[in-house]
Amino acid sequence: MNDSYYFNVKRKRPEEIYNDVSDYFKGEILNQYAHSKSMMKIQEKITIRALELLDIRKKGAFILDAGSGPGFAAMFLKELGYRTVALDIIAEFLNFYNIKDLNPITADMCFPPFKGKTFDAILSISALQWIYRDIANKKMHYLLNHLSKSFYHILKPDSRVIIQFYPKNKEIMEQIGKIIADNTEFQGNFIIDNPNTSKKRKIFLLLEKKS
Repeated sequence: MNDSYYFNVKRKRPEEIYNDVSDYFKGEILNQYAHSKSMMKIQEKITIRALELLDIRKKGAFILDAGSGPGFAAMFLKELGYRTVALDIIAEFLNFYNIKDLNPITADMCFPPFKGKTFDAILSISALQWIYRDIANKKMHYLLNHLSKSFYHILKPDSRVIIQFYPKNKEIMEQIGKIIADNTEFQGNFIIDNPNTSKKRKIFLLLEKKS
């Protein structure tokens, strides 16, 4: 990524039009998303890349899929031999497929209902932009702060979090990093695949909890 790297998404996306994710993902929109084979393949590709970055050494590691939607990533992780929990705020997503073996939990990912040091890794795909998308919004600042502290609490030492998301612009991306750095002991950085190609660009935030 060169020094002139810059991005700014000009078109309005669902998270900018709807106040809450549950206002958007309902009815036909939810059905289309959950039935989408292309979306399933995209999430599998992102999950493969996320696993490379997580670099999990433990066999049968216990992974939280935070903001799981219908469970595309969690189902794929289970196929690979990981133990998983699929967590999403929208109950209908978690009831769309028979994913009882993924321990589905309906909850807000900013307030995960788990004990400390539960997970060997946390993965979140395409969800963070619903939580934090406006620098001036104090509620979003609070939610991101709580999410980062909660993730740190429920993650085991010497373990990692990987978050793939679609920030509106570079300023929002950098503010997310600052909020997490200011409020937790996570160490980490952004990893941007195909930074200069908007259609192929994937932005990851890799966080590590040291012992």
